[in-house]
Amino acid sequence: MKQLHKVSAITFNDNKLILIIDGQHYEFLLSRISSKLARASKVELENYKLSPSGYGIYWSLLDEDLSIDGLLKTAKPIRKITRREKT
Repeated sequence: MKQLHKVSAITFNDNKLILIIDGQHYEFLLSRISSKLARASKVELENYKLSPSGYGIYWSLLDEDLSIDGLLKTAKPIRKITRREKT
């Protein structure tokens, strides 16, 4: 199976979803990408699965799916992750 995107980090901070996708750092306001995620508890947010192909993220407790391509269409990268930061 071909990997569409390499998602190397998923974290949550101050009502934001923070991702590193294909070496780029992105931040998304939860309220702008999903009302379910915006209302979710910490436990619900942290219970997710990333698809092996890098297609999307699924939160089973919330029955919420977000595609990586869909997220990328709404965002600009914050900064490129350098080789030094990856190690």
